Amino acid sequence: MRVKDSLADLRDSYLSPSFSLSYKNPLHIVRGKGQYLYDFEGIKYLDGINNIQHVGHSHPKVIKAANTQFKLLNTNTRYLDETILNYARSLTKKLPKGLNKFFFTNSGSESNDLALRLARKYTNSLETIVLEGAYHGHLISLIEISPYKYNGPGGDGPPDHVHPVPMPDPFRGKYRGPDSGPLYFEELNNILKKLKSDQKNIASFISESVMGCGGQIFPPGDFLKASYDAIRFEGGLCIADEVQIGFGRLGKCFWGFDLQDLRPDIVTLGKSIGNGHPLSVVVTTSDIAEKFHNGMEYFNSFGGNPVSCAIGHAVLKIIDEEELQQKAMKVGGRLIEMLNELKSKYDLIGDVRGEGLFIGIEIIKGKNSLTPSGLAARHIVEQMKENRILLSTDGPDHNVIKIKPPMVFNDEDALFLVETLDKILLKY
Repeated sequence: MRVKDSLADLRDSYLSPSFSLSYKNPLHIVRGKGQYLYDFEGIKYLDGINNIQHVGHSHPKVIKAANTQFKLLNTNTRYLDETILNYARSLTKKLPKGLNKFFFTNSGSESNDLALRLARKYTNSLETIVLEGAYHGHLISLIEISPYKYNGPGGDGPPDHVHPVPMPDPFRGKYRGPDSGPLYFEELNNILKKLKSDQKNIASFISESVMGCGGQIFPPGDFLKASYDAIRFEGGLCIADEVQIGFGRLGKCFWGFDLQDLRPDIVTLGKSIGNGHPLSVVVTTSDIAEKFHNGMEYFNSFGGNPVSCAIGHAVLKIIDEEELQQKAMKVGGRLIEMLNELKSKYDLIGDVRGEGLFIGIEIIKGKNSLTPSGLAARHIVEQMKENRILLSTDGPDHNVIKIKPPMVFNDEDALFLVETLDKILLKY
């Protein structure tokens, strides 16, 4: 029996069937370096999807930071320690003024759950506005505010205190075109009016500034800005989920919320923050943190430990030292240009959208149709994998091919990806 087959059998024996595997013929990956993954036979794959290993797989400076700190100390936050403070200070310099109080956690899910707690305590309300198609994590509290999950297989719909706004998709949403922002805002504003008429207070509006699982959706201009203003006018808080899009990935800006000049009350960070190490952060204002400080201690056994903070600080330094944000803008910009050239060539490509190294290719059934083709998208992804390039699909109809590679992705990688995609599409 081949090693890979044996592992598959063992996986069936010991792991829950809820765990999924990528690709029809799963990969047995044993090593990663930079933007590449290697299987047990030594075959090299270009990783076009792993936004967690933000500065590249097995970055030597990340490994060194972890190793050095592990040799010295790894404990909880109940002791004075410089590591967490140095890291928090460095993060503050990347954030808007006023966002200066940190909670350290271990995953994006944990951070989003804590963000909800902060907002609910501050407003004394549970009422939460979300975007259709959004995903914010796997905890019970987050499945409840994630239409991507509660409207999907096995989902039970939202609780009464969760109010979804139609996904602000200018390409194939309820309202279309670059000027559709006010129409989506009116949907949100109607929710606020209904809450007010029911004598209920809004707690929070949580959103990704660019939607990941929704299908790499860039909301039309002014929608989020107008929504933030309206939420605040009614006494609610605005939570920016930066778990997928933060840390310079968009090229033009360090944070997704800067694309529309937003100023959140709470920001959640995860995934890329630790380059694969379990680390995440909630950052908020002094006022909100003080309101949360009601006598109940916030303690996290592992959140903010010295090793995690040393790794996070190393990632932050690498982004600056290797100019990865600037690289994302340059390489991503060229990649988007080349993908748009393919769009003009193939009717299957309905839309190409993106900033930096966060890109979506929407696959449709034909030139004069907006009907999504998840089947074609999945087939393309499988063919790309056979050609040693790893991508995946997302969106409500799973017809959006997403590209969000490690930030060390370069011009040669972009060209290889586009040329390979061109050859595959040519067969349709």
